[in-house]
Amino acid sequence: MKNTHITFFTDIGAQKPNSIKNRETPCPFCRIDELEEVLDKSGSIILVKNKYTVLDQAFQTVLIETEECEGELSEYTKEHLYKVLHFGIEHWERMIQSGKYRSVMFFKNHGPLSGGTIRHPHMQIIGLNEVDCQHDFSESQFEGIPVFEKEGVRFTVSNKPRVGFYELNVIWEKDAELSLFADCIQAGTHFLLNHFHRNCTSYNLFFYKNHGTTYCKIMPRFVTSPLYMGYGVQQVANNIEKIAHKIKEIYFSEK
Repeated sequence: MKNTHITFFTDIGAQKPNSIKNRETPCPFCRIDELEEVLDKSGSIILVKNKYTVLDQAFQTVLIETEECEGELSEYTKEHLYKVLHFGIEHWERMIQSGKYRSVMFFKNHGPLSGGTIRHPHMQIIGLNEVDCQHDFSESQFEGIPVFEKEGVRFTVSNKPRVGFYELNVIWEKDAELSLFADCIQAGTHFLLNHFHRNCTSYNLFFYKNHGTTYCKIMPRFVTSPLYMGYGVQQVANNIEKIAHKIKEIYFSEK
């Protein structure tokens, strides 16, 4: 039987600062001199052990993407974008290859509906001792309407979404250029925050590995559908082809 449940320590969770809901809360990632247990650093990009270890049987790390508290991945310069993703993927792969964990999660929360609590741009890399975070991974979740494809990188809009409605996918084949993968992720996040829906202020990035291929799921976040919450039924929007065309027109017409 698959182990899909993990204990969350509510007493520790209650101590976490929340600079998304309360902008007066001092940002812990801005006070670099006070960071504890720094694991690695590359310029303004820092990997630290998470101070608030809310998950049982897990090694939790936080990747601080930039020193700019109001920054956002969708607006990074190309140089910094590539550095952040290279740094993050490198440490994610190291944790996977260490053999210490049943599985390793690599993800990003942005915005009030993303599940995050800190506004400062960051990602998380978490090694799970007992749970397989890809227990229901399926390549079909990344199939869909093509937006862009070049030299081992594909960008699609899901026609079999993992949760429902709109999901953007970027697939990075082994040995393909990281820059193309990063460009597609940045285009996807920028589209969601600026051209998708006027109320879209939140998204998640989820990374997966399967047979040497890296997958990124870009999810806009709204209130989750009751059909999915109660019954696991995924709804597919009837205008995903229009969404794919719009992304292509805005970001890839000259590529």
